[in-house]
Amino acid sequence: MFDPVEKLKEFIRHQSVSTDSKCKAGMEGAQEFVSSLLGSLGFTVEVVKTDLHPIIFAQRGGDAAWPHVVIYGHYDVQPADPLNLWKTPAFEPTIIGHRIYGRGAADNKGPLMTNITAVARLLEENPALPLRITFLVEGEEEMGSPSFEKFLVSHKDRLKTADFVYLSDTGIPNEQQVVITSGLRGLALFDVHVTGPKGDLHSGLHGGVLRNPIQALAEILATLHTPEGRVNVPGFYDGVLDVHPWEREELRKLGADEAAYKKFLGIDTFYTTPGFSPFESQRFQPTLEINGIGGGYQGEGTKTVIPSKAFAKISCRLVPNQEPARIKRIVMETIRARTPSGVKVEFVDQHKGDPYIVVPPGRSNTPANQSPVLAHAFRATDAAVTAVWGRPPLYLREGGSVPIIADIKRVTGLDSVMFGLFLPEDNLHAPNEGFSLEIMKKGIETTKRILAAVAAG
Repeated sequence: MFDPVEKLKEFIRHQSVSTDSKCKAGMEGAQEFVSSLLGSLGFTVEVVKTDLHPIIFAQRGGDAAWPHVVIYGHYDVQPADPLNLWKTPAFEPTIIGHRIYGRGAADNKGPLMTNITAVARLLEENPALPLRITFLVEGEEEMGSPSFEKFLVSHKDRLKTADFVYLSDTGIPNEQQVVITSGLRGLALFDVHVTGPKGDLHSGLHGGVLRNPIQALAEILATLHTPEGRVNVPGFYDGVLDVHPWEREELRKLGADEAAYKKFLGIDTFYTTPGFSPFESQRFQPTLEINGIGGGYQGEGTKTVIPSKAFAKISCRLVPNQEPARIKRIVMETIRARTPSGVKVEFVDQHKGDPYIVVPPGRSNTPANQSPVLAHAFRATDAAVTAVWGRPPLYLREGGSVPIIADIKRVTGLDSVMFGLFLPEDNLHAPNEGFSLEIMKKGIETTKRILAAVAAG
């Protein structure tokens, strides 16, 4: 049996940044690492080529009457920049105390290694385990999974025999409380470009006679929210799914501290959707955020120029019943209608993802047609978490997005059990990303118990 911590170190060393062409060797190395490891456990491994980075499709077959679980993960990571803010080398894993640091430690190499290790130990103890297992590990999650839906469609017949998807690509609030994610926000992303004169102009010779594109863009962006914090786009909230009472009760059990959250964020005032607490807003409400803005001279010192162009990057996080294409359309229409004279506006479409929600058994709005195996998997998860962590999990929607989960549901009909493993302090997508080895240890035992119970059920 392999040492999961040593294997995780090896995994992190591969610089698998999917968006950076200079990291081709790291992407290939990470894919080969996962494929080889799963192959050593007896899985039949297929490396499915895509237009960009391959998808690992590894199967453990068995009797058709056995339950079948698909375990999802991704081997790609975010860029490590800015490197000067890392306290340890980004791609040289370093253990300090009970934490391991390195890019991808928490997203998603540590959690994926947790689940691979659980399967390895389970099969070592019971080689005849009556459970079919498929690992589905992609290399494009951090760039919006552009190849994933095509893969799902082409492999739908082989996936539809599964009962549910299991993954650990979501978070938990602290080391004592597990959260099983019951919903994910969707995504709608695009860039807006504002153009004025045909070229940059001297601000002394030409200032005061034309509209500055940066000023025009700032005026447009300032209209997209009300002073109270609502998104100021007609129709934006149409059809938004109501929050069920059981969801508010689960959130109440979390016992989140607003003062502590302010301190963690480094702010003195919350700016939330009216009528919702900050913790409700981040889980149950849609957003429109400005993620980047630029135009004109950006270098040291000054350059007195009126720029020809300005741009902003916009993302909307969406909740159930919001359709990404519609949201993009109405936000773009609103921006176009509010564009002042003297400039023109254009859009660059980016990726999108549908929101997703699944209801654990026993809740008032549990779907009547829910798979018995999925319901059993949720009960097994509840029992395993309670036994290993000393308290039952909470079932909460998460503010983040994993668009492929909704894609899987739409194409194959499969729902997901999302067992969170990373912490707020793990710094996902930021310098000094880390992962708790204590959580990894408990996560291995929890996943092992869940899968054993599903096999026995």
